[in-house]
Amino acid sequence: MSRRSIFVNALTFARVPLIFLWAAFAVWGELAYGGASACGWCCGRFAFFLAAGVCMFLSGMTDLWDGKLARRWDVVSTLGKMADPLMDKVFYLVAFPVLAWQTARQGLGTAMEQSILWLTVLYLLRDTWVTFMRSIGTMYGADVGAMWLGKVRTALSFPGAGWIYCHLALAPMVTCESRWVTHAWPASVLFAEGFLAGLTLLSLVTYTRAYMPYLKRALERK
Repeated sequence: MSRRSIFVNALTFARVPLIFLWAAFAVWGELAYGGASACGWCCGRFAFFLAAGVCMFLSGMTDLWDGKLARRWDVVSTLGKMADPLMDKVFYLVAFPVLAWQTARQGLGTAMEQSILWLTVLYLLRDTWVTFMRSIGTMYGADVGAMWLGKVRTALSFPGAGWIYCHLALAPMVTCESRWVTHAWPASVLFAEGFLAGLTLLSLVTYTRAYMPYLKRALERK
């Protein structure tokens, strides 16, 4: 295995420790300075936000650059094709439950709490189902590479999760009662969550239709 191939694979697997570091900083900061009654500027809270934000940003960038470098350096491998979606799933498994916990802890209201809760459930169900369908497809030699819609969903999930986290971490520190903070920003978060939910549902349907023939063959197999 060449050094370039090792570097690309290391970049892919780096997504996991980076998102766990984000979770650690996000939870630690929320426990130390957050909660439904905590608001106003706080240097300690901002420091945790900055550290967590950098970790989430770098985690998202690994998804952008590992594939680009693999294609540019001609080191695309089966390991990389299998590891990349797995690392994405780890990102979702860590990021969205933490965001749901943070939303509930801050007491942001029923709409915000339920939207992130159901988005989290939808992400986990979709990825579990698609993994199952891909496994069935593998039995019959199907191409299990990521589809275009799946790639778009993944690419938008990183900034989407980042935007939700920015709201949860920064909004309590903004003391002014501006219309942006009290109305527009929460509305933009709800819109982002709804958009990601729609993409996830569409992706679920697309993958199901693509792999359904293989599932039927498996059901008919004696």
